[in-house]
Amino acid sequence: MIERNIRVSHLSLILVLLMLAGCSSPSVSDNSDNAQQSSTDKTVTETSSATGGTDQTAPVTKKETVEATRPENAEVDREADMALISASSRGDEQSVKRLLKQGADVHARDETGGTTPLIAAAYGNRLEIARILIEAGADVNVKDETQQSAYLISTAEVGDDPRLLKLTLANGANVRSLDSYNGTGLIRAADRGYVDVVRELLKTDIDVDHINNLGWTALLEAIILGNCDQRHTEVVRLLVEAGADVNLADGNGVTPLQHARQQNCTEIAQILENSGAV
Repeated sequence: MIERNIRVSHLSLILVLLMLAGCSSPSVSDNSDNAQQSSTDKTVTETSSATGGTDQTAPVTKKETVEATRPENAEVDREADMALISASSRGDEQSVKRLLKQGADVHARDETGGTTPLIAAAYGNRLEIARILIEAGADVNVKDETQQSAYLISTAEVGDDPRLLKLTLANGANVRSLDSYNGTGLIRAADRGYVDVVRELLKTDIDVDHINNLGWTALLEAIILGNCDQRHTEVVRLLVEAGADVNLADGNGVTPLQHARQQNCTEIAQILENSGAV
């Protein structure tokens, strides 16, 4: 009986030890897992600290990707911009619309003279193209490197056709804008004898007596450069009727009437004399 009790006690002890061993194994495993997780967390924390935080990792990667591809994208964009200028110059409406839709810059400039799409269109008197570009945000007063803007071009570079001028005036043209000779659009139009353009400009508050860096007004330009032809004679008439100072001399003190007489411009001289010129 005693032996049996001893065996039972031994068996019980063995069972208790086995149970204790079974409970401790998961604990060891758990501790190992916790230690591994703690190590992982520490690594992530250290990595995040080194890179500025986990949330900033994606932007940094994206920025590096953008910077890596930017030259290629910039070149593509530049090609589209130049294509827009070219299409505007030749009046290719479909291409202009397509390029604008694809993101070509309406304010782009070429590398040779600072020509914009609108300036290119203006030189060709491309009215519909100019209208599309203006609607897309082009500024009629922006100048190229020769100090020409769409507005100034409309006063002198497209013949005696006031349609482009009217378009620029309707879209914020600055009639006080000056060209490379410090001349107004009115002086430019008077120089060329563009009667209809002069007539349109005189409807604005443009300075009829502005003097350019040659010392000439629009009236003097029409007389000196007009060779007494009928177009320039009509420009003189319009300018005088608009209140031009008929006695405002050039930089050398020569008056409009003196210039007219020197060139035997009889009709122009008569217009001036009738308006009080001396």
